[in-house]
Amino acid sequence: MTATNAKYDRKEQLRQIESGLLPGEEVIAVYDAIGTGTGFIGVTNRRVIVQDKSFVGKKVAITSIPYAKITSVSVVSNKSWGGSFFSTGSIAIHVGAHTYEVEFRGSDKAHHVHNVVLHYIS
Repeated sequence: MTATNAKYDRKEQLRQIESGLLPGEEVIAVYDAIGTGTGFIGVTNRRVIVQDKSFVGKKVAITSIPYAKITSVSVVSNKSWGGSFFSTGSIAIHVGAHTYEVEFRGSDKAHHVHNVVLHYIS
């Protein structure tokens, strides 16, 4: 996908992801995250990219997670599963002993990122 086909919330986040792409790497989506710690999440055809704002002293990290290192992806909910599988707007990406939890503005974005990650790790 070219940048014009990528789904995104904020153009500056898309540009930040595009500036660090590897040869042949294509952006699939870049979504703004809500809540503390995470600024945004990007998914490409090669990796997941998370902006982490949880460092001391207002430092920000851009973390690249190759799909080969992701062990699982979860839908996160604080409710019972009486409703739809994607009634929540949060996912968790498990990488070894670390888990990146991302909350989105809308369950459709969580669903999209979950399915992209699942596609590339399975």
